[in-house]
Amino acid sequence: MIALVDVNNFYASCERMFDPSLNGKPIVVLSNNDGCAIARSDEAKALGIEMGTPYYMVKDLLKVNGVKVFSSNYTLYGSMSQRVMHLLKSFVQKVEVYSIDEAFLDLSDLRYADLSSLAIEIREKIKSHTGLTVSIGIAPTRALAKSANRFAKKYKKDTGVHFAGSPEQINELLMATPVGEIWGIGRQYEKLLLANGIHSAADLILQPTEWIRKTFSVVGQRLVFELSGIHAIKWDDVPAPKKNICTSRGFGELLTAFKDIQQAVAAHAGSCARKLRQEQSCATKLQVFIQTNPHKGEMEQYFSGVTLRLNTATNNSNELIKFAVNGLKMIYKSGYQYLKCGVMVLDLVPEHTIQMGLFDTRDRVKDQRLMQSLDATNKIFGKDVVRYATQSFDNKWHLNARLLSPCYTTRINDIMKVKSY
Repeated sequence: MIALVDVNNFYASCERMFDPSLNGKPIVVLSNNDGCAIARSDEAKALGIEMGTPYYMVKDLLKVNGVKVFSSNYTLYGSMSQRVMHLLKSFVQKVEVYSIDEAFLDLSDLRYADLSSLAIEIREKIKSHTGLTVSIGIAPTRALAKSANRFAKKYKKDTGVHFAGSPEQINELLMATPVGEIWGIGRQYEKLLLANGIHSAADLILQPTEWIRKTFSVVGQRLVFELSGIHAIKWDDVPAPKKNICTSRGFGELLTAFKDIQQAVAAHAGSCARKLRQEQSCATKLQVFIQTNPHKGEMEQYFSGVTLRLNTATNNSNELIKFAVNGLKMIYKSGYQYLKCGVMVLDLVPEHTIQMGLFDTRDRVKDQRLMQSLDATNKIFGKDVVRYATQSFDNKWHLNARLLSPCYTTRINDIMKVKSY
């Protein structure tokens, strides 16, 4: 059996956890640059605020209805996610983190346990240790566990747990799952299925194999197997090594000066280097790109990028920043108002398999010690407290985050203070 644990309204719940005055009030969390609604509490959903709605379009509606609006606080959300995943790993050995607020648990070693009671115990422990509420769906396969989780959210709000183990329970679950709510079925496929008279997961598993394969390819066939109770998706509790890493952001304001964009590119390259070291990987290629705002047709448009091959694969911040800045010099053109830039490191290889270049004169051992010291210092005192001068401290290119809540769990100055009288 497999369980899917999902934190209810995760971003909004994290904000409520540290500000109880928000309980029962509508909450909306915005995307990068305070652009669109990417998370909504149940109260906000009841007001008709759709996922992805641009903030400027509903700003007045939110104000009139007393909706509390937050910028995305990914530092806080990531910290709370780690706490939840750590608790899950105290119950079972195999945990696959599916997203920041979801994880699959392999319960096959607990076949003689009362899984519903175990799920309730997991739910209560997460609530008591983090203040977050989760829903848990338990079923023989991943796709069924996903459906069971949705069922728990809709119909089992008192316990937050739904168990579908017997054929009768699974059939009930399939009949209660509209095609639009099946894991992996998007809007276009939903329209196609409805047009063919397929309204529920129970209808879908009855369709001919050849039609499924022809319409949805092998991926769709695997999904149907999963809904039929047959394991068809490989368990992935150890994430595969990344092949590419990209860091890109829209600017807080439109930029024209090369110096301002250079600072952003250098910062993105430094971020890629840090992520490479965390993965114990090195990049063999680096790509830089810049673009104007495609949504403003009245402005002159420009998009360009360049890919550079590195002489020796590296995760050294200094090297990657130099390559990134050189790439920017190749593609930058004056006279344009730029909205976004990005850096991507490509064709990653394990750092212990690096083939040195014949004419490489860098002291790689010294570089490695320097990077270890850099990472250790920033881990203690905060992200990018120590940085290269090219990255600067100017915030012209930084994302707009005017509604950001404190980083309660990761920044010493933001730790909550409790006063007793």
